[in-house]
Amino acid sequence: MDGGGQGVARRHGAVAEEDPDRRRGDRSGKEGDDDGVDVDEKAPPPRRTSRRVASLDVFRGLTVALMILVDGAGGEWPVIGHAPWNGCNLADFVMPFFLFIVGMAIPLSLKRIPDRGRAVRRVVLRTLKLLFWGILLQGGYSHAPDDLSYGVDMKHVRWCGILQRIALAYLVVAVLEIVTKNAKVQDQSSSGFSIFRMYFSQWIVACCILVIYLSLVYGIYVPDWDFRVSDVKNPNFGKILTVTCGTRGKLSPPCNAVGYIDRKVLGINHMYHRPAWRRHKDCTDDSPHEGPFKTDSPAWCYAPFEPEGLLSSLSAVLSTIIGVHYGHVLVHMKSHTDRLKQWSIMGITLLILGLTLHFSHAIPLNKQLYTFSYLCVTAGAAGIVFCMFYFLVDILNLHYPFAPLKWTGMNAMLVYVMAAAGIFEGFLNGWYYEGTNNTLVYWVRKHVFVKVWHSTRVGILLYVLFAQILFWALVAGLLHRARLYWKL
Repeated sequence: MDGGGQGVARRHGAVAEEDPDRRRGDRSGKEGDDDGVDVDEKAPPPRRTSRRVASLDVFRGLTVALMILVDGAGGEWPVIGHAPWNGCNLADFVMPFFLFIVGMAIPLSLKRIPDRGRAVRRVVLRTLKLLFWGILLQGGYSHAPDDLSYGVDMKHVRWCGILQRIALAYLVVAVLEIVTKNAKVQDQSSSGFSIFRMYFSQWIVACCILVIYLSLVYGIYVPDWDFRVSDVKNPNFGKILTVTCGTRGKLSPPCNAVGYIDRKVLGINHMYHRPAWRRHKDCTDDSPHEGPFKTDSPAWCYAPFEPEGLLSSLSAVLSTIIGVHYGHVLVHMKSHTDRLKQWSIMGITLLILGLTLHFSHAIPLNKQLYTFSYLCVTAGAAGIVFCMFYFLVDILNLHYPFAPLKWTGMNAMLVYVMAAAGIFEGFLNGWYYEGTNNTLVYWVRKHVFVKVWHSTRVGILLYVLFAQILFWALVAGLLHRARLYWKL
């Protein structure tokens, strides 16, 4: 999902995400590894190459694959789905990983655009494209893959979503990078903590964002609120229910400042109507599975909540800023060892800090609120996972085992739209036999996977792994062979 140019296009020459220090290992034309050793000053200057950071493509491909997995199989396997409230499951790492990757790509993509005005125009245009696709895919216009209908009542369109949050974080951090970067230091080598000093102003902005977020979360008074139940399948449909709060500084599902701001600014009709808290133990006896609500379940169980809301997106920007720092390390440090040392120290530190805050009960891990502990744990995990891929792919050159993930990562927008957003399955569901419940996708799931394994849980998992993740990885591989990519 990172790169320039709209639509499906053939890519030639330099690409957006490349290691700026890749060089020809010798004058024979064969590519050598970047070992961090400068060439002899008396020797002719080596020819630079434009080579993608393959590990970043692999990491992006893994993140897209995880999104498909948790969306498709999370209902049957709650351990990989979103945590109902506090906690952190596999699905809760997907959004921060995307934001981290977007941030890491920013210094690489903007490095070759010296004109600030042109860079800002490119960033704004790309932001608008992300917003358009986000609202189209998650705003409610497309009800794929299960409902053979489209269109949305503008009174209930969902304004926020995955791509919208990425758009906001990208806009803020990319403009910050353009405004604060010093052209004189872009090609200087750095070591240790000098990169922090070099981009000190960006960290000042990050601290300001964190202070604003924490001040609002713990300082805003949340009054009682009410809402009208809009789910036609709910026995309380049309009723107005009241949620009692009258407090401040709470991180509980009904009375947190994140939801309060979204209700006031976005409007409750424009929020997500199937939040993860519906699987909370206070709402259903089937928790962590989704099931019928308890007869005495609290009113907030029936209410919408926006997991990609305004205040939580402010905190999410920090994930992208941390990714930008990893990109700065890649740009300025020449040695693989120095890069891995810088990345791993920061990743482990963030991970330990986040876990300490959670298990000390200071700040719980919570994806819906994008708490500081959640930010630290997920950003630290992203840094550690990227270090592993960088070591395996860019240092040891183990490209073939990770080729499917790399192909997916190079065509991430296509795979996201077709698989994760369910557009391709929506098309296939248009072919049905006798009734709309007996669609082509339903038949494949039931007869090719579920019946063979005599288990719905295992069958759905294998369907997602093979008919979605592996299938689209192979499609992306064919498109890569033809040098066709869909970029925003």
